Amino acid sequence: MIPSPHSPARRRSRLAALALAVFAALPAVTGIAAAEADYTQAVTQVDATQARIDFRPTTAALYVDVHYIATGAGQQNFRMTNNAGTWQKTVGSLTAGTVLDYWFTYEKSGPQYDTPHFSYTHGNVSSPVATPTFTPGAGTYSTAQTVTISTATSGATIRYTVDGSTPTASSTLYSGPISVPSSRTVKAIGLKSGQPNSAVATAAYVIGAAVATPTFSPAGGQYASGQTVTISSATSGSTIRYTVDGSTPTASSTLYSGPISVPSSRTVNAIALKSGLANSSVGSATYTIGTSAGCPTQSDTPNFGPNTRIFDPSMSSATIQAQLDADFNAQKDTITAQMADRRVAHLFKPGTYSVHDDVGYYTSVAGLGRNPGDVVINGDITVDAFNESDKGVALQNFWRSAENMAVNPSSGSNRWAVAQAAPFRRMDIRGNLQLYPASYGFASGGYIADTKVSGQTSSVSQQQWYTRDSNLGSWAGGVWNMVFSGTPGAPPTAFPNPPHTNLATTPVSRDVPYLYIDSAGKYRVFQPSLRTNASGASWANGSTPGTSLPMSQFYVVKAGDTASSINSALAAGCHLFFTPGIYHLDRTLNVTKADTVVLGIGYPTLIPDNGVNAMQVADVDGVRIKGILFDAGTTNSAALLTVGPAGSNAGHASNPTTLQDVFFRIGGAIAGKATTSLVVNSHDVVIDHIWAWRADHGNAGTWGWTQATGDTGLIVNGNNVLATGLFVEHYQKHQVIWNGQGGRTIFYQNEMPYDVPDQASWMSAPGVNGYAAYKVGNNVTTHEAWGLGSYCFFNVNPSVSSYHAFEVPNTSGVRFHNMATVSLNYQGLITRVINDAGGVTQPGTVPSNLVNYP
Repeated sequence: MIPSPHSPARRRSRLAALALAVFAALPAVTGIAAAEADYTQAVTQVDATQARIDFRPTTAALYVDVHYIATGAGQQNFRMTNNAGTWQKTVGSLTAGTVLDYWFTYEKSGPQYDTPHFSYTHGNVSSPVATPTFTPGAGTYSTAQTVTISTATSGATIRYTVDGSTPTASSTLYSGPISVPSSRTVKAIGLKSGQPNSAVATAAYVIGAAVATPTFSPAGGQYASGQTVTISSATSGSTIRYTVDGSTPTASSTLYSGPISVPSSRTVNAIALKSGLANSSVGSATYTIGTSAGCPTQSDTPNFGPNTRIFDPSMSSATIQAQLDADFNAQKDTITAQMADRRVAHLFKPGTYSVHDDVGYYTSVAGLGRNPGDVVINGDITVDAFNESDKGVALQNFWRSAENMAVNPSSGSNRWAVAQAAPFRRMDIRGNLQLYPASYGFASGGYIADTKVSGQTSSVSQQQWYTRDSNLGSWAGGVWNMVFSGTPGAPPTAFPNPPHTNLATTPVSRDVPYLYIDSAGKYRVFQPSLRTNASGASWANGSTPGTSLPMSQFYVVKAGDTASSINSALAAGCHLFFTPGIYHLDRTLNVTKADTVVLGIGYPTLIPDNGVNAMQVADVDGVRIKGILFDAGTTNSAALLTVGPAGSNAGHASNPTTLQDVFFRIGGAIAGKATTSLVVNSHDVVIDHIWAWRADHGNAGTWGWTQATGDTGLIVNGNNVLATGLFVEHYQKHQVIWNGQGGRTIFYQNEMPYDVPDQASWMSAPGVNGYAAYKVGNNVTTHEAWGLGSYCFFNVNPSVSSYHAFEVPNTSGVRFHNMATVSLNYQGLITRVINDAGGVTQPGTVPSNLVNYP
């Protein structure tokens, strides 16, 4: 997505206009102000290197320009940005003592006026008050607790709430230890005159231990005949309620009174209850009756290879931290590690850890519990602008992930400042979540799913973001395109100001399969159930419903495996578990059996050699592919991944194939070539978070118009396909072509190719400049999409333009909502948003927005 760190001028210029979105979230120190009859003006110090100039005319102005001279520099002139009547411009690269001489030119009822000159001297921003801490800390307690709140800032006062709301300067004043007699969330801030307020500290207390989760005997699995199943809870005197249709049990579900018969395949869910205690989590067991496993028995405690680290709570924190730091140092550098072959996974067994995991390239961090709360990190899982070459921005923080853990952030806030291909799934953040670098530099898009954040999620400088089926305490920020579906706590739709799109539910979703370890120390893979019209995390009220597969049915792919050995395992009926590594394929991997799971950790990378397609999936039910990076080989492949052969016509609505955290790369590491990255021919497929990327930077000789070639990122021919979180960038023709009926997309992020050599080389039809970034086929009558952004940066030839970003049939059944186009640093144009509607891209990296079409 983002130019190489070897080209810092390109990286900085493309996002110069994002500063406005950053202001509101930053602490402010007021500088010199002056007022005239026509206006008021002020300078506000934003941080140690930035100041914001404000101009508010008494009479609404059509434009305001600011002119300034910084100490030792030439004059700068900018058209200011109108923010609700106040025109604003941020000046960067300032140091303490820098003097700005500045003045304005403004329009008033037709004539233009100039102001006198003003002066501002940049100073130092005071540090915010230290974030309050709680003693005892958040957790589950059998009895009421007396909680002390403190801050390390001498002389500061504390304000707090006990109802989960965000505290303010008018909240209850803390004057001594407070009683927490029942389950509740306590939040606090520190305040001191002359310093910015602290971040919000959060502590969730659960009073009264929960009943032990029910267990099943025999355990769920595949059996030749019907089973008699006993359900029990370790909590003496508890009662059990259960269901046999896969639904979540409640206090009014069937009362368990003795062993139950399971004569045919079904999922049994159960909860345990006891007066005075919290209800248990949901226990779940899926029984498949009359079906042979097929796969030759594999180990339930496999060797996951040399690149998988497995941590146990009995290990010392120092030992674990040393390994985390060593892996990070090898994976952190944007220049040397971004296109390297190293891959790694950090897996934490259930328990509590006091560590800090900085997450570098091609690193997966995951808990091995059945639910996120089974692994607790008292510390941080961090992505930031780590390197000097990053210049404080996070525009190239690709290919890293966090999954299935609870985090008590050391400072009250966990930082996850990422760009593409960096999913944040099944996370329980017991505090705030910051999606921007500590420097407040820019970041460029990401994805959250099946997650809870008790505090505030702040996007600040993120250009675009998609959040699905999650629970947020609150959300702050928005630049171009922030989309939410099924996310309580998210802001309402207000596009384009602020640029929020909110769908109350997600039409169809099924979260990712994931590895966990059971109470016997054996590894299993859990498969969450399909959800329709979902809202909130699947585990928000107990365990995620679904089924469990033993690792004995998985072929573990490690170094030395070939396409032949992998295909043999698939043909025998095995599921695949890819460990971190690079896998060259001399023939196509064929997934032919229904319900096959292909699961990867640590960004295992499949490279097709000799022009073969990397993987093909038959037109069958329920295949799940998760966590795989397809990297095009140097001989052109027709496609990297296909789902269903051409002409597929079977329906799969009740058990669709899902593609999740599946990423595609053409060029960057090697000079890759593939005509199309992903082709979906089957019906009802769910595409849940993909990034298809034709490289705009990378190793020398691996990217460029003729070096890395790819026509299209995604072609959809199947009907009723749903995409939730679709990122496609830089392909040489249409980025996405959607030919199937009934398609839906929730969130689309795109950049057109940077490197178009000239207009004549890039025409989709005679007289039509360029290629639409998202084309719906001419014969399609039903299609709907929400929250779409397409950006251009024709830096090789800025005279290039694309006629429109989105091209669709003119029919009432094809509807698009909340679209944005942007010319990054005004390098080339997109002249229309969709078909012939919407305005041309504007100077200054300012979006051209369109709310609905038609």
